Amino acid sequence: MDQRLITQIVESLRKGELIIFPTDTVYAVGCDVTNKKALAALAKWKGVKVQKANFSIICSDISQLSEYVKQVDRGIFRLLKQSLPGPFTFILQATNEVSKLFDSSKKEIGIRIPDNKITLAIVEVLGNPMATTSLHDEEDEIADYFVDPSVIYERFDDEFAFIIDGGLGHLEASTIVDCTSGTAEIVRQGIGHIDL
Repeated sequence: MDQRLITQIVESLRKGELIIFPTDTVYAVGCDVTNKKALAALAKWKGVKVQKANFSIICSDISQLSEYVKQVDRGIFRLLKQSLPGPFTFILQATNEVSKLFDSSKKEIGIRIPDNKITLAIVEVLGNPMATTSLHDEEDEIADYFVDPSVIYERFDDEFAFIIDGGLGHLEASTIVDCTSGTAEIVRQGIGHIDL
């Protein structure tokens, strides 16, 4: 993707705007996690209060996690290193930084490092994670307009600063792995496969 375009996208994220972007699973909606106005807008779009929102954060690499998640033991760290970037959401114990960002006493946070060059490039230039939620709701059947960028564009164009075309998305979401107890447990089997 054109570096100038990435710069424009990052500028709009810093201003508090929302974007739709590709991941290695379904298309997602995201914002700059450090921008309170943007988090409020993302929560409003999802129809929830920021304090109640279960957003994940997308990091550019594992080293970016340390500010947002508490120290993990060696086994979990090894699992993260083997699985990421990839189609997984790891639920880890959150640091106070996360509580501050979300104005809540959040004890855990979902972490994603998707295997998608465009998205990782955006987060890298942004310099901090994006808060993210998938374009569809859990209850929705994942239909064309969650997968096909041209249909996503038709449906959501007036609501978002950027809709990034990363080609056809997947119909299956990420695999959610809860590591908050110190052992890994799959809570939703998605596109990613892992041997625990």
